Amino acid sequence: MSDTSQRRAIKNYRNRLVERGMARFEVLGRDSDRELIRSFAKRLAENGPEAERLRAAVSQGIAGQPPRKGGILEALRRSPLVGADAVPARPYEPGRKVDL
Repeated sequence: MSDTSQRRAIKNYRNRLVERGMARFEVLGRDSDRELIRSFAKRLAENGPEAERLRAAVSQGIAGQPPRKGGILEALRRSPLVGADAVPARPYEPGRKVDL
């Protein structure tokens, strides 16, 4: 028995997903959460810094552990501005007069 063109197309599509490191799976949830779960999965699939932040937040929320101390300091140390000796300047404006 030969595969139909539709079966071959699905097989090729799933092989391409595997090559990209993706997997197809099914989840059960409330109908009202459908768009939330889809948008969440789409963001995670992008695999950027936003996806990493979301993974960390959800993992932490599910695990129920309090946030680690020093997380903000770690993020600031990873900043590309570290060691740039940038001095932010803001022009002085005297403001406006107010009648009280």
